[in-house]
Amino acid sequence: MPLFGAHMSAAGGLHHALEAAGTLGMEACQLFCKANRQWQAAPLSAEEIDTFKRVRQEQDIEVCVVHAAYLINLAAADPTLHARSLEALILEWQRCELLGVDHLVVHPGTAEDEEGIGLERVAEAALAALATVQPRQTRLLLETTAGQGSSLGHRFEHLGALVRLIDHDDHVGVCLDTCHVFAAGYALAPKKAYLATLRQFDRMVGLDRLFAFHVNDSQKALGSRVDRHAHLGQGQIGLDAFAALVCDRRFRRHPMILETPKGTAGTGLSWDEMNLRTLRELSASGRTTRRVSPRQQERP
Repeated sequence: MPLFGAHMSAAGGLHHALEAAGTLGMEACQLFCKANRQWQAAPLSAEEIDTFKRVRQEQDIEVCVVHAAYLINLAAADPTLHARSLEALILEWQRCELLGVDHLVVHPGTAEDEEGIGLERVAEAALAALATVQPRQTRLLLETTAGQGSSLGHRFEHLGALVRLIDHDDHVGVCLDTCHVFAAGYALAPKKAYLATLRQFDRMVGLDRLFAFHVNDSQKALGSRVDRHAHLGQGQIGLDAFAALVCDRRFRRHPMILETPKGTAGTGLSWDEMNLRTLRELSASGRTTRRVSPRQQERP
């Protein structure tokens, strides 16, 4: 079975995200390791680091993932923004190493000029960060994107080019977001379409470079290039896709992280509990509970 988890709030202390994940029986947890809307952060104290590691062990969190701040734009053409983005990436990567985090997820960024030049800037920044951090434990994961505006990463060709340019197998990989790839135009259901999309990813990037998933349904249609997450089974992707993913033996020990909206469902349970229940039931049964119409899989 995959390692199911969600992005959890670290308000009041990074270890609180792990405690919340453990309360819901998660095997994986994602969090921000600093304020998401700020460039800088106070240094981690020895007490903070020790508490984080102790709580992770107590809550039996097998895989811990940090999502980098959204401010970071490694593809930025503006020299000042690019330099600040590189500094911020290094800062977060160093914090992840201190905390013993497994993966640091970052969006490739937005290039306002040519895609190829933007991809080269992303690769150069990643190589500079690798040389500075010299990571031992934390792997940098480039996330697939929905393709809004001039963002990079919405085509598998982008990710393939980046992993080749960086050429650092041990410490660089990819995180696949189901909502993002669907919005970018890659069908995920029925199962035949799911398998075709994964074959395309394997050709362009390589399944051996895929280390984590963000599991989110999509409010918007296939190919919309609009990033709007929905609860599982309540969006345009449908449960067939998630059944195929969680039952795919190639990913049986991969972290699958929910980034669905927070709040309380009509049942009185939190939405995290409801979405986790859906994933676990699909994984246990291997069956789909709702079909996806052909129209939902058409490109707009």
